Amino acid sequence: MSKAQRMRQAFQTMAFGTEIMKMFVAPDALGAKIAQRNGADAVFAAGYATAAANLALPDRGIADFGLMLEKCRQIVNAIDIPVFADADTGYGDLDNVARTVASYEQIGAAGIFLEDQTWPKRCGHMANKAVEPTEVLEAKIRRAVATRKHSDFLIMSRTDARAVYGLDEAIARSKRYQAAGADLVFIEAPRSQAEFEQIHAAFPDTPLMANMIEGGQTPLMATQDLQRLGFRIVVYPTAMTYTTAYAEEHLVQTMIKEGTTASCEDQMMTFERFNQFVGLDDVNGREARYAPEKMRTELAQRA
Repeated sequence: MSKAQRMRQAFQTMAFGTEIMKMFVAPDALGAKIAQRNGADAVFAAGYATAAANLALPDRGIADFGLMLEKCRQIVNAIDIPVFADADTGYGDLDNVARTVASYEQIGAAGIFLEDQTWPKRCGHMANKAVEPTEVLEAKIRRAVATRKHSDFLIMSRTDARAVYGLDEAIARSKRYQAAGADLVFIEAPRSQAEFEQIHAAFPDTPLMANMIEGGQTPLMATQDLQRLGFRIVVYPTAMTYTTAYAEEHLVQTMIKEGTTASCEDQMMTFERFNQFVGLDDVNGREARYAPEKMRTELAQRA
């Protein structure tokens, strides 16, 4: 079984299981490895973090298909837990949606979500969002489902209609998206626990995702509470990005003020631990294993 098969099956098993899946958005491959090593169930390659880490720009549709796909590919290659992908609006018409699905499936992603915002989209917790007519994403989901080669490459619908038309409309849209073939449902930015309860009541047997953004429109809730409310996936889209930015800002400010980074060393990985974390011992071992003199000796012994 290939790694891609294993990861798709693992993601599907967790999404349809009884325990809530804890998924972190990683801004890069290093962040993804940190998430894996410390207990994350899956990693999400998403637009907010990609735009911030790679372009130092906001999530306003500036991170294009090529950048999003490449960052997801790097993350998939770096870790051994499933990677789910933010595919925005599919990056164009139905033919572009088909290309998007095929590309993410090919690089080993476990699935994608497609959303109903107008382009250029924006973070789901920013103001002044607009959404397409419901039939636009319905058609995209149908094309996505028809394009995928593996039924366990999961398609999630995302609607941002809660902020534009209210929760009832967001639920109604999501029901149509599910009927079009979406495996998973994500209603962005509910405003209260009561709204989470209403969403679950509308989709009692469907894996639902909750989005926990620090400072966003949705109240932060513990994973056990979300599980009790019937949600099967919780994603933390900004935590790693905000933590990295805070730490790096503090480090630079300290160095400028004190002329050294010495007072920050207790907030860093050590030289030895970091090299071990990123696999230097493995690289050195392979280098020694395949060194020319080593290979000559082995070949001579076989002669």
